[in-house]
Amino acid sequence: MSEEARRLFAQECRFVFGAASLDRLPEPELVEVAFAGRSNVGKSSLINALTGRGALARASNTPGRTRQINFFRLDDALMLVDLPGYGYARAPKKEIAAWTKLVDAYLRGRTPLRRLMLLIDARHGLKDSDRDLMKMLDAAAVSYQGVLTKIDKADDLEAMKAEVSAELAKHVAAHPRLLATSAVSGAGLDETREEIASLAL
Repeated sequence: MSEEARRLFAQECRFVFGAASLDRLPEPELVEVAFAGRSNVGKSSLINALTGRGALARASNTPGRTRQINFFRLDDALMLVDLPGYGYARAPKKEIAAWTKLVDAYLRGRTPLRRLMLLIDARHGLKDSDRDLMKMLDAAAVSYQGVLTKIDKADDLEAMKAEVSAELAKHVAAHPRLLATSAVSGAGLDETREEIASLAL
């Protein structure tokens, strides 16, 4: 990991805002890197692991717990953005539709958004809900990067990496480098920090 990335992630990271509606989004101020993925893919756990703050983002065993767009400020360099999970949630359909509309509007119209980190469970690979999001990101020209999570639980990690990489390569807005991480073992965290830090420089 570069000295710049090490220094950045050694800085304080704090929760600054949670937006449950489009008119509540904070004014653009810093470069933003967003995290998206199916419910229970491990978004909050990964954000906590990357920043070294165990309870920064609220992790839960209940899928669909994040119901707003949460902004975390990392020093004065960038904003980490935790988006509501998709694909499953124990909530009324009307509420799920509202989250979906909010996330879609954020991704299509957020000027400082430099990249979306698309989290993919290494045990299951890409699902149709991921593919729907990828199509939307391609159409909106929003840069995104695949990040495998929970690689410590994967049966055949190399095969999964090859499969996901091949599919991402077919998408115009997808970054060519696939990251592979584990919030439990720490595998791939430095590489992910390096990638994120490069967007803030």
